[in-house]
Amino acid sequence: MKSANSVLDAALTAVAPAIWGSTYLVTTELLPADRPLLAAAVRALPAGLVLLAATRALPQGIWWWRAVVLGLLNIGAFFCLLFVAAYHLPGGVAALMVSAQPMLVLVLSAMLLRTRISGRHLVSCALGAAGVAMLVLRPDAGVDAIGVLSGLGGAACMAAGVVLTKRWGRPEGASLLAFTGWQLTVGGLAVLPLALLVEGVPGHVSGTNLAGFAYLSLVGALLAYLIWFRGIERLPALAVSFLGFASPLAAAVLGYVVLGQGFSVLQAAGAVVIVVAVALAQPRSPRLPPAESRPASSPSLPTPSS
Repeated sequence: MKSANSVLDAALTAVAPAIWGSTYLVTTELLPADRPLLAAAVRALPAGLVLLAATRALPQGIWWWRAVVLGLLNIGAFFCLLFVAAYHLPGGVAALMVSAQPMLVLVLSAMLLRTRISGRHLVSCALGAAGVAMLVLRPDAGVDAIGVLSGLGGAACMAAGVVLTKRWGRPEGASLLAFTGWQLTVGGLAVLPLALLVEGVPGHVSGTNLAGFAYLSLVGALLAYLIWFRGIERLPALAVSFLGFASPLAAAVLGYVVLGQGFSVLQAAGAVVIVVAVALAQPRSPRLPPAESRPASSPSLPTPSS
């Protein structure tokens, strides 16, 4: 039963990065050009305020600064760097940079969670990186230094956020809705002043832009992060981080279906390699010894008659 529950938890958690894989398509096709900070702020802040209004719960004690740290790592800094990478790199290349996250989680988990690094985990990291490269890299893929650094920085922020979320857990009495709302609000409030200072208010926002912002806020932030933080609570940090490989996979599939981009045999092989890497990284159920090797239960002794 525990194994079946883990599989279901992993499958549900993978929905979040699959949704995030659509960020690259929505950013380039629906949002105003050259406004990554505005996109990050509008994605996070409205969703966070909705959850705060619904739960009416604020952090208490030590959780004020913890909520700020997690909000900056998981949301504020990550969103900024993600959108900068999305504007400066093709979607697949941006996804490749962010896919460094599991390798960083592997190191941070060993340092902060005392997780043992196994050979299986190292193989999973290597397979995952190779699979993403096969899936998204093309000979004509443009590489921009700002985009690459932003993608790697985003991976580092999210890796630290995953490990610290696992280490600290969720405060007693706080719902998952409130916990998610705190972080989205902190992240949005951190990015908004920077967006107004650097980019200013756009002179014109079309209906298409509004639709893109609404999707990123309600689906890409509110829904996806509820699923993601639930997964972090129920699964090992490293297993959750490998589910992030669903993001470049979704980005490649959407590029093929929506934009008519090619999908070669090499890309298909890369997708298979990614699935294998994710499966290897998931927790395994402990094996019971064979029945004949288990100690026999002691027969019950008759109760002495009085």
